[in-house]
Amino acid sequence: MFSGIIEEFATVVAIKRDRGNIDFTLQCSFTSELRIDQSVAHNGVCLTVVSIDGDRYVVTAMKETLDRTNLGLLREGNKVNVERSMLMNGRLDGHIVQGHVDQTATCTAMEDADGSTYFTFEYPENREMALKGYFTVDKGSVTVNGVSLTVCRPTSNSFQVAIIPYTMEHTNFQDIRIGTVVNIEFDILGKYIARLQQL
Repeated sequence: MFSGIIEEFATVVAIKRDRGNIDFTLQCSFTSELRIDQSVAHNGVCLTVVSIDGDRYVVTAMKETLDRTNLGLLREGNKVNVERSMLMNGRLDGHIVQGHVDQTATCTAMEDADGSTYFTFEYPENREMALKGYFTVDKGSVTVNGVSLTVCRPTSNSFQVAIIPYTMEHTNFQDIRIGTVVNIEFDILGKYIARLQQL
């Protein structure tokens, strides 16, 4: 379980394909605090640490994960938003994030907001998925590349988020451009409500 409050970047230093899986070797400042079997969110995707060597660690993404996320697009040198699992005795500064990315979305617009930036993201419209809670609501929560954000101007297949300078500086939003593919996780509360209505 995560909160969507990014700790820092990790840098991809090696990528190794093993049949349908990809092993990513990453480097970040808290590698020495990690342990094997620990969960770490990478661009919002919960992955298990499988090995540690000095200041580098390895996680494995399987085909299902690669099909649903942007991890298969990563290249050596890319920056990845990382967050360790939430401590139960801490404050929930973001929102409840499972680390189970639902799908990808594409940045379709960027708009200056007098110091901050509005990003618009669009995803394929799917009424069946919407009925299961895969949608956004105004002032609701959404996770983009692991970052907990507040939704504005939602439509049936798009939404905007406002990124303040601090978030721009400390996450890989600084690398997002029109056409960039991002990971999104819809709010778990909406999914539960949708499921209850079906029952």
